[in-house]
Amino acid sequence: MKKTLAMVMGLLLTAGTLAGCGSGTNSSSSGASSSKADSSSSSKASGETVTLKVWGAQEDQEMLAKMVENFKKANPDKKYDISFGVVSEADAKSEVLKDVSAAADVFAFSSDQLAELQSAGALYRITKNKDAIISANSEESIAAATVDGELYAYPSSADTYFMYYDKSKYTADEVKSLDTMLAKDLGAGVTNFSMDIDNGWYNAGFFFAAGCKLFGNDGKDPTKCDFNSDRGYLAAEYLMNLASNPKFANQDDGQLKTAFQSGTLGATISGTWNASDIKSYLGDNYGAAKLPTIKLSNGEEVQLGSMANFKLYGVNAQTKFPVDAMALAEFLTNKDCQKIRFETRSFAPTNKELAADKATLSANPAIAAMTEQLQYATLQTSIPQMGNFWSPAEAFGAGLMDKSITKDNLKQKLDDFVNSVLSSLS
Repeated sequence: MKKTLAMVMGLLLTAGTLAGCGSGTNSSSSGASSSKADSSSSSKASGETVTLKVWGAQEDQEMLAKMVENFKKANPDKKYDISFGVVSEADAKSEVLKDVSAAADVFAFSSDQLAELQSAGALYRITKNKDAIISANSEESIAAATVDGELYAYPSSADTYFMYYDKSKYTADEVKSLDTMLAKDLGAGVTNFSMDIDNGWYNAGFFFAAGCKLFGNDGKDPTKCDFNSDRGYLAAEYLMNLASNPKFANQDDGQLKTAFQSGTLGATISGTWNASDIKSYLGDNYGAAKLPTIKLSNGEEVQLGSMANFKLYGVNAQTKFPVDAMALAEFLTNKDCQKIRFETRSFAPTNKELAADKATLSANPAIAAMTEQLQYATLQTSIPQMGNFWSPAEAFGAGLMDKSITKDNLKQKLDDFVNSVLSSLS
């Protein structure tokens, strides 16, 4: 009788083991700090309904619903009551931290929010299939989901920006160099190149191109930013000249799409979220490529960098069903579901096997361009000090456009920029 009970308890403790979006199961491994909660969840009476809530972006709701149905089919031995809420990755942190106990059991969020969510005790440390998750996804995405050596989230997709261009205006060779592009005459009323220059996510790429670091080599030192160094000055000088070039325009997403639609734009910087609209406007002239090189004033040609982010799924630390919540989160981010995201939303996979499938990825020019640009990208840090970066970066870009930043005061403006970034958090 004792042996029988031991076997039954052993089986119950493995509840929540994942199946893929299609079929099959994975082995599990638990961590010591969460073993009590895992054991409690796994020992719930057979036949009890598991109630979970999932948060995701509005655009993902239909896709998530289908994935959840597949999850239920892959786990027919469980009774699930899974509901949905509309909360975007960008808003996840603020919504979760309003009241962790009322937040979703599983939610999507942007990787730059990881540190604050973890430090607030809002994320459940991943204890199931940890090694398999790490092995399946890119090193960069796992780093973005890790705090102090512990995994706190499931990588879902990679995100950075790249260049879209009109193939009727530029050749594939011309878009390799921004200076070549700016030198070309595209005719009256046509802007050669645009970007959101007063957005730190984009203008930081010029500083990264010059070799500058935001918060040190690993992005985790809140006392370091060298955008005002000699190298930073070269990057800022290029940005200043770009802003004053009549062939350049400062455009946000809405403006750049309108310009492509009217045929008055040669190329721009953006991400996959605009791929379908831009493709519909350009038709056969739709082109996408990694960011171009730029030539600094010292004659050095450097590759433009970018800031990278990852979409992650986390499990609420206060969920009543941690094993099942982890099972669902892993399912929603496994290889098959990442492929669905790629095909449905043009999201770049973090799964190594999918990312290595160049034939599949190349069928989507935006994903192919973004994947190439990722090798020149800097991971957007999740340390709280990052919150100090956005407003000074925006002000610096605005100063470039309104010409209040000049060659005479450029160094001082850079010093002011960096001092604001490194100032004490309020």
